[in-house]
Amino acid sequence: MLWPPRDGEITDEDLERLYDYPAGLDRPWVQVNFVSSVDGAVSVAGRSAGLGNEADRAVFMLGRDLCDVVLVGAGTALVEGYQGIKAGEVRASRRARLGLAPVPPIAVVTGRCSIEPTSALLTAATVPPIILTTRAAPRERRDALAAAGADVVVAGEQTVALDLALAALRERGLLRVDCEGGPKVFGALIDADLVDVLCVTFSPLLAGGDAGRISNGPLPPSPRSMELASVLHHDSALLLRYRKVTPDPVTWSTSPR
Repeated sequence: MLWPPRDGEITDEDLERLYDYPAGLDRPWVQVNFVSSVDGAVSVAGRSAGLGNEADRAVFMLGRDLCDVVLVGAGTALVEGYQGIKAGEVRASRRARLGLAPVPPIAVVTGRCSIEPTSALLTAATVPPIILTTRAAPRERRDALAAAGADVVVAGEQTVALDLALAALRERGLLRVDCEGGPKVFGALIDADLVDVLCVTFSPLLAGGDAGRISNGPLPPSPRSMELASVLHHDSALLLRYRKVTPDPVTWSTSPR
């Protein structure tokens, strides 16, 4: 599917249908959202904002409209200046129609509890953030964030185990997971085979420099297979969606002895 298609522009309803989550989820479904230059840079001057356009921004905000929770690494949240999501930043009518809470919380992955209690993630939040951290994080940092109103979850010993983190989100009824980065969180999700959908925008820029790629982490046992689900374009940018390939069930046959 192309944006705009030959017979006219894609509608808001079309976009929602493309990017929405499956119905009847019984476990966390992770959609990862990234923007990259065509030469593979994940940022310009240290931030991803220099790569996007209005279409990428629309899809980014749609991801927040459709999710139960926004998942993000602490480094990305700090560099990109994250604050708590406010009611006016998501479409109330859409969320009500889909049976979602008025505002999704932000779940921050931070192995050392590096978010300060005075951060706008807490002080400007309509919904308290979820801090996904480790037992190795200093107890005083965990306690300070909890005292400031955060929901602090220990999900691992030395590093955040994302399967445990997603299990904690599931316990809270947060199954529609919109992951906004960064590369280390994405790399850890790949390693654990927890990525259901990748939404990636290729910006028509040659960024050069030493910017990293959209994923950075352990080498998984084998590459994870994905299949192309949709292709949109806008002002020379490509907006692609890839779905995880689910292996066909094994069928067994019996032979006479």
